[in-house]
Amino acid sequence: MIEPSADFSPIWMLLSAVFGFLIGEAYGDQARHRKCLEESNTELRDRLENTQPFPPDLHRTLEQQRKVINDIHKHVIAVSKGVGKPAS
Repeated sequence: MIEPSADFSPIWMLLSAVFGFLIGEAYGDQARHRKCLEESNTELRDRLENTQPFPPDLHRTLEQQRKVINDIHKHVIAVSKGVGKPAS
């Protein structure tokens, strides 16, 4: 049988440890990023829920403007080109 030499086993053990460390570091960094992004998403959701779509003053102003525009449309009279000219 072929016996494994004692010189290669420490190198393989070192390579497997380095490879395991690199994989662990990559997945750990990804997990940290995910956790940080989830926390920022929950903060943004909370801030979004606490805000109002329109402040009450702005909403009231928009309603008044709509009423004025509707009133203007009721009082506008259609004018054609021939109505305002004097007869010659």
